[in-house]
Amino acid sequence: MAEFNYEKEIDVRFRDFDMMGHVNNAVYATYLEQARVEYIEDVVQEPLMETGAVVANLNLNFEQPIAYGDSVTVAVRADELGTSSIPLEYEIRVDGEVAATGETLMVTFDQNAGKPTPIPEPWRERIEAHEGR
Repeated sequence: MAEFNYEKEIDVRFRDFDMMGHVNNAVYATYLEQARVEYIEDVVQEPLMETGAVVANLNLNFEQPIAYGDSVTVAVRADELGTSSIPLEYEIRVDGEVAATGETLMVTFDQNAGKPTPIPEPWRERIEAHEGR
């Protein structure tokens, strides 16, 4: 994949910092979550709480710390969709430089049946159109 077509600016809060003076590692996952929620709601055009999609896997790789006063942007893109899986890739950037990369695997899930369900075709079409496929 060549580029990211979706970006979300993140407000870095004072409470995000740890005793070392940089954003705590666990907060990076929250930044991904904020960007993921908006990506799904903007691209799929449905509130995430109503989609039945859940995160099945999360991976983060840290490259540089985020310090107080830094400007943070999270870029998001969807990789090749599976039957019920939506793999998302992320870059957390500080002033244009990559501070961390991440991946999540979302799965469309039928809560009543307790098992994965195929991605609805309108979602698939919207995601693929957004990603230029």
